[in-house]
Amino acid sequence: MNTPANLQAQIQATLSVNRGITDAESVSLEIARRIAFIKGILVKSGQKTLVLGISGGVDSSTAGRLCQLAVNELKAEGYDAKFIAVRLPYKTQADEQDAQAALQFIQPDLVTTVNIAEAVDGMMAGIKIEGIDPSAELTDFVKGNAKARQRMLAQYAIANYTTGLVVGTDHAAEAVMGFFTKGGDGFCDLAPLSGLTKGQVRLLAKQMGAPEYLVVKAPTADLEDLDPGKLDEVAYGCTYEDIDNYLLGNPVSESVVDIIEKMYLKTEHKRVMPYSPV
Repeated sequence: MNTPANLQAQIQATLSVNRGITDAESVSLEIARRIAFIKGILVKSGQKTLVLGISGGVDSSTAGRLCQLAVNELKAEGYDAKFIAVRLPYKTQADEQDAQAALQFIQPDLVTTVNIAEAVDGMMAGIKIEGIDPSAELTDFVKGNAKARQRMLAQYAIANYTTGLVVGTDHAAEAVMGFFTKGGDGFCDLAPLSGLTKGQVRLLAKQMGAPEYLVVKAPTADLEDLDPGKLDEVAYGCTYEDIDNYLLGNPVSESVVDIIEKMYLKTEHKRVMPYSPV
């Protein structure tokens, strides 16, 4: 695959990567900037709640705490607002204790749980395509995406009930790899972690007081029944440190550049509006 010579610079600009988030002062300023962003979006929209699924990973923990801090400030300013943290397990979540620790850190106004298993299993059982006999591996992949989309469907239903907006957790390290489900976790009303590298997300989480083990926890989308808890980095073929270094313009191997740029181009359709003839 031929790639533009300046593709790295294009990616950095497109994803709004900021190399200056490095020390306590710059992290504090970034936290304040993103809280102000969340407040502004909620007030401008005229909505009353922010809704976010909490998995027990550092991304949803960080986004959730930013949302709760934003809502706390709005309430102090006289604006009626609430943050709703949503647990969205498929049957029983193996690392449920991490999700509960995340909730303790976030201190959300309201917690609700929607188990997506019945909806996902029912839909998968109802899909029959003439002439198609999918492998167990393909079915597992399709079901994983269905889980992600069902979680977003539940969040939007809750947002509709509560006059709210749905919050996403996408950041630059996932965006460059296209590591999100179209119509699932990649779909939201506001994405307060946009532009951050994975390391920067961890810096924000740590500065806001997240438990250390959640800050450094190895990320997993955990969508596959055949390979439960599969680490993101295994799926990528490179580490988050590699991805962050690429995004920040630090030295990385040619093999890492090749992995990242090929994945970025392959997943372009996930980061743009639907293709149209006009």
